[in-house]
Amino acid sequence: MMLFTSDNWAGVHPKIMDAMIAANIGPVPAYGADELTQSVINQFTEMFGKKVDVAFVATGSAANSIALAAMLPPFGAVFCHEHAHIQIDECGAPEFFTGGAKVLPLAGEGGKLTPAILEEGMRIYTPAMAHRVLPKAVSLTQGTEAGTVYTNVEIRALTAKARELGLYVHMDGARFANAAAHLGASPKEIVTDTGVDILTLGGTKNGCMVAEAIIVLNEALSEHLVWRQKRAGQGFSKNRFLAAQWNAYFEDDLWLKLGAHANAMATRLGEGISAAGFELVNETQINEVFPILPDAVVERLKEKGAAFYDWVQPGDPYDGKLRRLVTSYQTSEQEVGAFLSALKELS
Repeated sequence: MMLFTSDNWAGVHPKIMDAMIAANIGPVPAYGADELTQSVINQFTEMFGKKVDVAFVATGSAANSIALAAMLPPFGAVFCHEHAHIQIDECGAPEFFTGGAKVLPLAGEGGKLTPAILEEGMRIYTPAMAHRVLPKAVSLTQGTEAGTVYTNVEIRALTAKARELGLYVHMDGARFANAAAHLGASPKEIVTDTGVDILTLGGTKNGCMVAEAIIVLNEALSEHLVWRQKRAGQGFSKNRFLAAQWNAYFEDDLWLKLGAHANAMATRLGEGISAAGFELVNETQINEVFPILPDAVVERLKEKGAAFYDWVQPGDPYDGKLRRLVTSYQTSEQEVGAFLSALKELS
């Protein structure tokens, strides 16, 4: 197989599956009152270097939307990159859970926002007036939908600008493990020390079954977290099975090892595609590769068994020729090698 569709296609890592099976023995208190859940929350506190409030949820859409609901009034708004998941791929969930707040997309190179972009986006809403929504947050994706990673310096500059503009900072960490592995930095350094208010931390794309967590670092945003979680239908009676995944995920830095492997396979894939004479749109920093491939080449690759997606985004400057290839913790060197051999025959 040459499967590069999505890291969501990968199965559950055996250590994580074993942890869920082990958690199935005997009755324990429900709704997160069990010892395992409390232990994992303590692990989060250690990882981020401060007391955090945590809500375990099943999907990234729920995590992002509940987090934004804690930040935004119904007449509010959140800035994000124009290709961000909350803008393109949440089916209006952020607007629904916030009671009508707007998502305001901003253009930025390589999937990133900058302080200057954020300031310009805020200009039309300054001073505040009742005829327009009231921006209250900015959402950053780490790593981005373009396969790039914000450096800690870049995040710190954005949070500083956000504070100046009166905005909270949300970080969508669906591929946070891949970003952390690329940076070689700790969660505390990437999130706490840079001033992020809420992180939505994803494990599902990196070896878990259903493991997403809302990590609230700004105590002022925690007051109604459990009510928002319950109202969203995300209050799990058997929370131990979510906690078991996180417990195994963090043990012996499994999360970083899985993310690093996926990154390494993407790097090899990207280097091979480039060597075959095809352009990469962005530097490969996490587990996503974005080459420009002619339709005829794509058709032949798929005939040979390769699977990946076309990647058409708003304002597409690539005439529909941009493709996305995603690796996972299960991607093998043989799989990458087979794809590159097939591509070389066509170049």
